[in-house]
Amino acid sequence: METNASYNSLVAVGDSFTEGMSDLLPDGSYRGWADVLAGRLAARTPGFRYANLAVRGKLIGQIVEEQVDVAVAMRADVVTLVGGLNDTLRPKCDMSMVRGRLEEAVERLAPSCNTLVLMRSPGRSGPVMERFRPRMEELFALVDDLAARHGAVVVDLYGAPALGDPRMWDVDRLHLTADGHTRVAEAVWQTLGLPPENDWRTPLPTAVPPRWASRRADDLRFAREHLMPWIGRRLTGRSSGDGRTGAQYSAELGRAFWVTPEDNGTPGPVATWRRIDSAPLS
Repeated sequence: METNASYNSLVAVGDSFTEGMSDLLPDGSYRGWADVLAGRLAARTPGFRYANLAVRGKLIGQIVEEQVDVAVAMRADVVTLVGGLNDTLRPKCDMSMVRGRLEEAVERLAPSCNTLVLMRSPGRSGPVMERFRPRMEELFALVDDLAARHGAVVVDLYGAPALGDPRMWDVDRLHLTADGHTRVAEAVWQTLGLPPENDWRTPLPTAVPPRWASRRADDLRFAREHLMPWIGRRLTGRSSGDGRTGAQYSAELGRAFWVTPEDNGTPGPVATWRRIDSAPLS
């Protein structure tokens, strides 16, 4: 990557990881690593534009069908694509289909932008991670191969111990905390050739392990509030993303739109954004 480069637009494609769950803001919306990254990029480039098309719960086929063409039509400087992990976490997963759809997404997105960013996603340490590790590593091997073939860059979060720390994950055990999202934004920032602000790999301070009773209470809360609803959605064919669209996509108009900083004259990361123009579906 070009060192200290400038970027004039960013489109983010994917699922809940890119939507920003569980980086919750006071107004009930989510921020997430893509928003943090966009705010920092905008501080370097007047007129910077951003669109986050990601929607929670989406499988790779849905990402390809609902988001990829929209992103291609926007002709962004940088596109981030993170998808397929929801597929690997399903009890039944057709990895051949996942490979084919992810390859389709990369083949369509890579020519439409100057820089395509792919990712080896982080995983929370624990028994669930061990169960699905072979599928995840198969997915990440494909990510590496596709990046090499199509000139994309890869942000490798998978092997970072800091992001595997359970304290980096929300109570649902599926999504990163605000600190985790900030670290991901820094990792992408550095992969884009920009000067480091900190070392996102720095481990959390050593802490006293929680007592057995506290761990069991957390397990029961997790099962009641997150695991059972997740199982219920799987059994009924529902998704947490049903009826939702990306933050910068208007279902009513059937098109995406850009946002840009409300005040380009304010130094530092962006606090508020305003909608500017639209990008029709191709």
